[in-house]
Amino acid sequence: MKALIVIDFTNDFVDGSLPVGAPAVDIQGTIARLTKQYSDRGDYVVMAVDLHEEKDPYHPETKLFPPHNIRGTRGRDLYGELQQVYEEYKDRIDWMDKTRYSAFCGTNLNQKLRERGITEVHLVGVCTDICVLHTAVDAYNFGYAITVYEDAVASFNPQGHEWALGHFKGSLGAAVVRSDAK
Repeated sequence: MKALIVIDFTNDFVDGSLPVGAPAVDIQGTIARLTKQYSDRGDYVVMAVDLHEEKDPYHPETKLFPPHNIRGTRGRDLYGELQQVYEEYKDRIDWMDKTRYSAFCGTNLNQKLRERGITEVHLVGVCTDICVLHTAVDAYNFGYAITVYEDAVASFNPQGHEWALGHFKGSLGAAVVRSDAK
């Protein structure tokens, strides 16, 4: 059994307050297509979405990044085509708020995956070298097989993006594939 985890593909991360920009815009169609494909097959699909409180002095990211994905703002909405797919498939997709880089940290993601007998996680979204990476590391530590779609992840740091793709393969044993090859 497998799950698709769509990480942080929101307005703020694509073209908002902490934008990946063109590399993220370029992958929106692939992420939307994969989300439909997994949902149509009956696979477990999760929107793992960053959630922050305005001016939270205790959150470590407050010192690292500009405010982003603030509760109740348009910045937390899914970007472009993915928002439309989510609206259409809402009854088949789990929305999971996360407050740290990894979709596993402080959430019940591992429990949800185990309940469903899922052994493989497939990752898409942003940023390749931050939230996708930390989610992949936790997935590895929990014993999941990992697939990362290289044409459905992006970062505002091109060098970090490339490094993370290598790290997924070399250190986590992940399959790094193109969506049209699966």
